[in-house]
This record gives sequence, C-alpha cells and structure tokens, in this order.
Amino acid sequence: MKILVTGSTGLVGTALVGALAGAGHTMCRLIRPESAARGGGRDGFDVPWNPATEELGGAAVGADAVVNLAGASIAGGRWTAERKALLRSSRVDTTRSMVTALAKMSARPRVLVSASAIGYYGSRGDELLTEESAAGADFLAGLAREWEAEAVKAESLGIRVVRSRFGIILARHGGALGKMLLPFKLGAGGRVGSGQQWMSWVTLDDVVGILRFALENRAVQGAVNVVAPSTLRNAEFTKELARAVHRPALVPAPASALRLALGEMADALLLASQRVVPQRLQQLGYRFAHSDLAAAFAAVLPGS
Repeated sequence: MKILVTGSTGLVGTALVGALAGAGHTMCRLIRPESAARGGGRDGFDVPWNPATEELGGAAVGADAVVNLAGASIAGGRWTAERKALLRSSRVDTTRSMVTALAKMSARPRVLVSASAIGYYGSRGDELLTEESAAGADFLAGLAREWEAEAVKAESLGIRVVRSRFGIILARHGGALGKMLLPFKLGAGGRVGSGQQWMSWVTLDDVVGILRFALENRAVQGAVNVVAPSTLRNAEFTKELARAVHRPALVPAPASALRLALGEMADALLLASQRVVPQRLQQLGYRFAHSDLAAAFAAVLPGS
C-alpha cells in the first residue's frame, strides 16, 4: 500500500513508519513546511504539507490509506489558554484540513486511521469503559470528541474511518514511561495521589500492531480502544514499575502538590481514573504482544 502519515516524527509515527516500510509499504510522510525535511531514506519520503492550504498535492496521488497522528504533546506544557488553543488546533483543525483535502481527490484512499485518546471518557472511577461508553465532560474529553467528529466526516466520502483511542503508551524512549522512569531510578518513585485510579496502558509494539491491524482489516471501523486487556490501579502499576527497575516505590506524590505544580493537567493526566478495555479488538481477534504488565516492562525495559 501507499500510506500517507501525519505526525510521522513523533513516538508512534516514527515506529509505525519504520514497521510499515519494513513490511514493504510505500510511506509518504506529510511534513509541515516549517519542519526540516529529513530526506528520503529507507523509510519512505517526506512531502511538505501545509494544512492551511487544504491540499495534499501530487505526492498523495494513488494513496491507499492515511494515518493521522498529528497533535501537539498533551504533556508538553501547563494548560494555559494559549496552550489549550494549540492542542485543539493541532488536532481538530489539522484533521478537518486532512478530510477537506481528501474530499478534493478524484481517487481517494480506502481508509483513514485517525488518532484519538482514552481521555475521551473523562475520569470515571471504577466504571468499566468500552467503545460504547459515553464521552466525559472535561477538557480532554471535549477535545477528543471534536477531534473524532472531524475524522468521522470522511465516512461520507466512502472512506473507512478508524478512531484509535490511545491509552498510556509504554516505550523506553519518549512518552509517559520516559517521564516516569527518572524518579523511580533515583528511588523517589511511588503511587500518585490515592493510587486507586485505574490506568489503561499499551506497549508501543502493540500500538504499531493495532494500527497495522486497522489498516489491513476492513472489519475494523469506528472507535477502537488501543489499550491492553489488563488495566491496573496506579498503586499496582507503580509497584510493577519499581520491581522492573529494581527500586522501591516508597515516595507517594500527593494530589495537592501535583495540582499546585501542574494545575488542571494534574487531574486530567495523573489523577484521572479510566478503566478502559479493548472490547472491539478482542471481538475482532487481535492478538496482543503484551497483555501482562510485568511481561510488558520486561520487554520495554530489558536489563533495568
């Protein structure tokens, strides 16, 4: 397949492009004009793309699929009004521009796999959340609803749309785990807040596997929870992480201190409870590479 990818330089995008190129697919990385082009290379080629123009250009001709991973980092800075506007525009506006560009193509891709997040559900305590669960009411939930609504518009163009709701992605370099590791390695790690909030995680290997599964299987459509089958409470998660790096988990992070340091972001990213299950993937028969957290840490953090 010829596959167009936005957000190709991020954690997920880099891993996905490499895996798909290695499998023989032609990868076309859509890069904003202000970004430095990295050149062709073995993983495909870069194509300047300005979402404001709502045009994909000649490089998109003949594309079979689009993977839309564009979006500024949720944890990249305190959520000021300006930061929230950037988070929204980099997701909602970019996705709208992509769908508008697809509408202008005479021969359109067959599938659009568009990123979203389990933040869609908001903080829900012990409630078991599937793809059928209602959206939450906080900032991240509203952002995810708008993001997904723009992607869904591609269905009217005859394009199969998959909305990939990512959980906490575990990878050695980058992502949430990269930020968690340092305090644990210094012996200063521990539960966050009460430790009773549920954490829904997935390894980067499985994220790549699930996105490939979505691209290649016509039965995959609509919302898909990209999480492992085994959710854990934060207290259990942090114990497993401490065990993986051979350190204690004795220093809790009080909710009040987190709120003081991070503001609204603390409640949404660290203290929210989201017990999300991958119901759709299990129904479709996806086989997880890592469904157990201890085994996942062993694979992601070898020799730690």
